[in-house]
Amino acid sequence: MKTSIVILTFNKLEQTKVCIESIRQHTDKDSCEMIVVDNCSTDGTVEWLREQEDLRVHYNDYNAGFPKGCNQGMQIAAGDSVLLLNNDTIVTPNWLEQLLQCLYSDDRIGAVGPVTNHASYLSAIPVSYGTLEEMQKFAQSYNRSNPAKWEEWIKLIGFCLLIKREVMERVGLLDERFSPGNYEDEDYCLRIRKDGYRLMLCKDTFIHHFGSTSFNDDSSRFMALLMQNDKKFVEKWGFSPAYSTFIRNDLLVFLDHPQTEPLRILEVGCACGATLLEIKNRYPQAELYGIELNPNAASVAALIADVTDQDIEKAELRYSRHFFDYIIFADVLEHLNDPWSVLKNLLPYLKEDGKMLASIPNVMHYSLIHSLLSGYWTYTDSGLLDRTHLRFFTFHEIKNMFRDAGFQMLEINQVILNTTNEQEQFMKELCKFSSVDLYSQYNTYQYLIKAYKMESTGSKKDKHLQQKLKLLMRRIEQNFEMEDSRNTIVHMLSNGEVSYGDIGHIINNDIIGKEETVRLLAEACCDGHLVTSEAEFLRRIREDTINDGS
Repeated sequence: MKTSIVILTFNKLEQTKVCIESIRQHTDKDSCEMIVVDNCSTDGTVEWLREQEDLRVHYNDYNAGFPKGCNQGMQIAAGDSVLLLNNDTIVTPNWLEQLLQCLYSDDRIGAVGPVTNHASYLSAIPVSYGTLEEMQKFAQSYNRSNPAKWEEWIKLIGFCLLIKREVMERVGLLDERFSPGNYEDEDYCLRIRKDGYRLMLCKDTFIHHFGSTSFNDDSSRFMALLMQNDKKFVEKWGFSPAYSTFIRNDLLVFLDHPQTEPLRILEVGCACGATLLEIKNRYPQAELYGIELNPNAASVAALIADVTDQDIEKAELRYSRHFFDYIIFADVLEHLNDPWSVLKNLLPYLKEDGKMLASIPNVMHYSLIHSLLSGYWTYTDSGLLDRTHLRFFTFHEIKNMFRDAGFQMLEINQVILNTTNEQEQFMKELCKFSSVDLYSQYNTYQYLIKAYKMESTGSKKDKHLQQKLKLLMRRIEQNFEMEDSRNTIVHMLSNGEVSYGDIGHIINNDIIGKEETVRLLAEACCDGHLVTSEAEFLRRIREDTINDGS
């Protein structure tokens, strides 16, 4: 069995040398052929290539671009599999053997790829090496074949893409409309999946990738090309490539189901099903369902789950009552005419202990207030003022919407972006005209919500939070992991997970060094912009304790 390794070159001679030398060092020469397509290099690459006896080289007298250059190499490839490899990569021990092992482990697998240090779409892993020598030592230790680390993905990144010949012959070559490059790999992956094959990310195999060196030489040209090819992709497929394949890991942290037990999940607005596929990787026993307004994206998601293309506000749901463990709304509710009714209508389809997961942008974010005070409320193609948003929510209104729909308890996380000193000062000034309690709301870009259907489930969760709060406060009292404990309590207060009354109850019943613990907690709440003084902290404890009846 032989693999044809297709490498495209356009200048960058030194990195081409390093790439090809790494293949020679870490690949059995009888198991592969190296095909180089040169796009009219002018830096000595052509002269060097003519001296290499183990390479098959095709020379272009003009820059044909990435898709066409790769196609020229694929057309002359003689291997049983074809590997598209960027010349800004360095391969590592066992790399090809392990990729081939995954590729041929199942007739349904059409293409595979490795992980790396630098790539988009979560293909990069954390690395600590500083030199290429250290990199090879890292890779030698990392590259251990392990089928448990193979995961099905909706798309792979084309810096290193290994394809079965039969798949290439069925699907065809890269689409040259995306020349000079970008999105041709996403297009090819979708075509492979639509033809009935699976794509696998081999998390047991690592190679080094310098990353987009050709395009990054001119960043403005690169961005213009991205926008141009994004438009071409939408024209061809009918959906946005980035949005429709985005994995919502931020919401998946809310899943608390045992991984070995069956569960049913519905995602409303599932796009191409990337999040559903990630759920399947984590929960092999999961039954997956989706509702997607865009029929083109829904047809792709239907390869993964039981998906219908419907408008959730008009759909007649075919599921039985108490059917789902989770229902997910990832950036969907703000696009609906009547999200309040949708939540109420879907509540009966959750099991008694079921949960609703959602992400909702925060209209109180300081950036919008700053723009509004400057006279602007300008809609954009994405972000807080996405022109397709129909409804806008604050923290208070989000809580009201879910509680009015019948949910008994909410767990809310915040998405907070990096801020400058000037932006932080602006939020402090806003607090002077409103309340210091609102600082965290001004600073929150998006809210992530886990809504519990039954109060009993919420009560269990509440008991867990009380135990966690008590442990953190005892750590503060004992001067153990002080800063982490204080910061965690401030975060819990900001999210509404615990109240000042909860803190007061624990101080009264479980803390011996009351005065010092109160001082340390008040100081942390001041630093976190929840209160302005220890006196206000104590007042809030008294008021909440009275209101709670404690």
